[in-house]
Amino acid sequence: MSTARWWIDRLKLMPHPEGGYYKEVYRSAAQFPNVDSKASFPAGRAVSTAIYYLLETGDFSAFHRIKSDEIWHFYAGDTLEILEFDDSGKLHIHPLGNAEDDGTPVVVIPANHWFAARLTPESRYVLAGCTVAPGFDFRDFTMGNKQDLLTCFPEYADIIAALTC
Repeated sequence: MSTARWWIDRLKLMPHPEGGYYKEVYRSAAQFPNVDSKASFPAGRAVSTAIYYLLETGDFSAFHRIKSDEIWHFYAGDTLEILEFDDSGKLHIHPLGNAEDDGTPVVVIPANHWFAARLTPESRYVLAGCTVAPGFDFRDFTMGNKQDLLTCFPEYADIIAALTC
């Protein structure tokens, strides 16, 4: 049976700034053209990127948002919960995991939505993939500030406290 450590070593995953481990496995050669300097995504931005992403017991992906849609794919391990605030402020909890275990193998998080991820209480680890289009760039990444999130979503104080740094 594979373990989190086996996957980390096998795939040569590195610590991720928002929690867990990752490795970029794809960055498209296709890029946005230099058409309009005021465009949301500047010329030279990769059209798409993909990473492996692993969380193990005790890890979480803190609330953050990016300027692109992010597609999560389940690969191995147990169930992960992706917590997302939609544009109206409603919290959605998406179970990413094996469909045979009541998980969903693919979850899409729209651009600019606040979201975080954590293992379910009975989970040991999850290996997932994250595909971002337009391609991921740390300049588009905003880590959630606990106080700002509490102001926007006060009814979810316990969740925000648990999933912010």
